This record gives sequence, C-alpha cells and structure tokens, in this order.
Amino acid sequence: MGTGNDQYRLMASLLYPPPKRKVFVSYHHRGDQAYYNAFVEHFADRYEVFTDSSLERAYDSDDDTYVRFQIRSNDIAGTSCTIVLCGANTHERKYVDWEIKATLDKQHGLIGVWLPTLPLLANNGTEKPARLQDNIDSRFAKWIAWGEATVEKLKTTIEAAIASPDSLIVNTRPLRVRNG
Repeated sequence: MGTGNDQYRLMASLLYPPPKRKVFVSYHHRGDQAYYNAFVEHFADRYEVFTDSSLERAYDSDDDTYVRFQIRSNDIAGTSCTIVLCGANTHERKYVDWEIKATLDKQHGLIGVWLPTLPLLANNGTEKPARLQDNIDSRFAKWIAWGEATVEKLKTTIEAAIASPDSLIVNTRPLRVRNG
C-alpha cells in the first residue's frame, strides 16, 4: 500500500502531466538520417512528446574547439535531455561524443535508443558510443529499443532521465578527435 506522498504524486501527475520537454537528438547524420526523420516526425511533430532542438547541419569549421563551443552553447543549452539514436556506426562519430559530453557537462538527462541497424554482439551487448555506455553502466543514462519507443514510454523515459541523480554521471573519457 502506498504512502500519502505516493498518492499525492499520482494525483498530481494525472492532473498536471509533465511539460513538453526541449530535447536534443544526437545521431549519425549520414547513417541514420531516415530513423531521425521518422523519430522526430512521430514523437515531436505528430504527438508533441518533445520539441526538437537538434543540429540542422554540421558546423562549417575545422576548428574543433569552436565546434564544441557551438554545440554546448547553441544546441545543448536550453534543453533538458539528449536522446542518442544508436545505429551501426554511431559509436565512431566525434560529433556524437561531443554532444554527449556537453549534455553531461550541463547535467542534462541522457537516453540511448537502440536502432534496428545496431547489431547485437556475441556477448549480447551492442557497440554504443563509449561515453553513453559509461553512463548506462552507472545507471545515469536510460536505454530503450526502437521498437519499445511508444509515446508513453518515451515520455516516462525522458522524465526518468531528467530525474537521474547527477552523482551518477561518468564523463572522464578523453574527447574523440576523429571519426572511426
């Protein structure tokens, strides 16, 4: 039987649903563009689960410090969560690593979505971006499969990611300097 506080929270969640969150979606543009388009069209446009704040295109600069500053200041700032769409080559992309690092630096929520293109390895794991894997292992980041992502499941996962304790953040890896 729940406590009075649990019952109050349940009533409050029914009367006051969580706000529509501003979310940054990180993905391998060349490899997973079609999944990104479908994800945003379904969850952001049709069902308005979140507002998409993702990069329209890569920054036109060879200065990595400048690009990381732009990602941190223009793309991640103002969001509450980053969703990383994890396909076959996402783990090799430096922009994805930089976006995850900026998310963790700002102590925002972090979610990985297992796309159908990401193969299951012999040990029943997957090859995710290392910084994301560190935070899944620490239980800071959340991990869901593409086929599990319903409107309610995504709303719940976004709220759980935002509520994850900052003390669980693992952000100690050196930055990826090249694509794989």
